[in-house]
Amino acid sequence: MAELFYKDPDLSTSEIAQKLLGCRLRRKSSDGVTSGIIVETEAYLGESDQAAHVYGGKRTASLEAFYQEAGIFYIYNIHGHWCVNMITQSKDEPQGVLIRALEPVEGIDLMKSRRKQDQRRLLTNGPGKLSQALGVEKEVDYGTSVLQYPLTIDFHEPKAVAEIAQGPRIGIPNKGEWTHKPLRFYVKGNPYVSSPKGRTQADHGWLA
Repeated sequence: MAELFYKDPDLSTSEIAQKLLGCRLRRKSSDGVTSGIIVETEAYLGESDQAAHVYGGKRTASLEAFYQEAGIFYIYNIHGHWCVNMITQSKDEPQGVLIRALEPVEGIDLMKSRRKQDQRRLLTNGPGKLSQALGVEKEVDYGTSVLQYPLTIDFHEPKAVAEIAQGPRIGIPNKGEWTHKPLRFYVKGNPYVSSPKGRTQADHGWLA
């Protein structure tokens, strides 16, 4: 089944990060439904990855979601904002994908209210921004399945990407070779990518 691609043992976390592009991240709350199409991701490759929270085998209560099965949300705080990650491998391989940016689809007015921002392009073009726009709450969403409300990823009929671009992850200084590894993937030409390079395409980088 397509919705279980992230459980395929033959897929690497980098491959899963690319397959997430075009899928929809959605959250239901008492205020309404908000969602967006995933346009940018970053792969984190576990205990050997100097940029990963579990580097060197670190294991704490806040990192426990990393050691669960694939398809679990790991939520963490950076600069006062929550960031959404999906766990991608088995319990013995603590790896995951950070969802970096979305193209807004549902609940645009609610997103604007939460973000106190009127420019649609700036609502979800970063991991902290998208979490604020969707109303993500660690107390509610941490450790839950990507297939169960309130926070879900819809893998059904993802938008087809014309071209996937890649480059180094953002905000990862002083991590040796891991600072420069090309583990960030994004829809080329999409205006909602957090740090777009090149021209924005009229079709936002999607195939018809």
